[in-house]
Parts: sequence; structure tokens; C-alpha cells
Amino acid sequence: MRNYSLSLILFSLSVSAFAGIEKFSLGPVVTNFGENAVVEGGLDNPSEQKFSVAFDIAKGAENNAVNRSIASVARFINMHARAGVPVENIKTVLIVHGPAATEMLSAEAYKKRFNKANPSLALLETLIDHGAQVILCGQSAAFSDIAAQDLIPGVQMSLSAMTAHALYQQRGYTLNPF
Repeated sequence: MRNYSLSLILFSLSVSAFAGIEKFSLGPVVTNFGENAVVEGGLDNPSEQKFSVAFDIAKGAENNAVNRSIASVARFINMHARAGVPVENIKTVLIVHGPAATEMLSAEAYKKRFNKANPSLALLETLIDHGAQVILCGQSAAFSDIAAQDLIPGVQMSLSAMTAHALYQQRGYTLNPF
């Protein structure tokens, strides 16, 4: 009886931990990525807000899935647009280095190197299409043997991730710690 009760309690806790998942939806800007939930009153004067945010992307994707750090950029854009921030007031830059560098490879270059499709390609192309800037660390590119011509169209290369962060900070971008 004791094991049954413990199992029931654990099951109840696991179900309740995900009970609010139905509150999340895609969009409104990046329609295939970036699930988010409405939070009423979660942002003061949303129509007046302006965001210029740099995302540090170093961790690579896991289990041949879309890179969660890159997906966070779509979530950031979507949740702020849904809260009422004008899309033109949301500027994002992804500064990519380390293990995430290879995810900046074009479909052809990624397939040639890994013999499979780049799971983050569609998300990156969508973010670029929506105005996100994607900057690859040149030092990581050199270390990973990535040539500029092998990058996804729209991905730019910087001297280093440190350089890119310094330059974007001077331009008024804040670093998102997530």
C-alpha cells in the first residue's frame, strides 16, 4: 500500500508540474518557434518599450534537436510582441561561439560535415528573416575549420565573440543572461 501511495503522489506531482503547458502557444512573430504564455500586466507600458538585446550562444544543440539557446531568441521576440511591444522596437543579436559554431553552417556544409540535416537551420533562417543579426566568433570558426562561404546566408563573422559583445554593448545592447 505504501508503494502505491508514493507512486500516486509522484504521479500527481508530475502532472501538476505540467498542468499549465496549454497556456503556451507559438507566435505572433516567429510562428514556428518560441512558445510563450500571456502574462497580463507583466510589462509596464509595452507600446513604449524598446529592446536591443544580445544573446550569447555557446552551447550546442543536444540530441539532434533545435538549439534551445537559439529558440530562446524566438521566445523573447514572441513574448514581447504578444505583450504589446512594437516589433520594430525589438532588436536582437545572437553572438555565437564555442560548440554552437557548427550550427551556423549552411545546409550543404552541415550535411557534408555531419551527414545529417542541421536541426537549427530553419529557426536561424526564420530569425534572420525577422531581422535578428547572427554573428559568429571568428576564433571559434577558425578552431572549427569553418569558412565564411560555408555559413548560412545572413550569418556574419566577427573577429571574436568578445569583440562582438564589446561592440554591441557600445551600441546600447544589453546581454540577456539566459
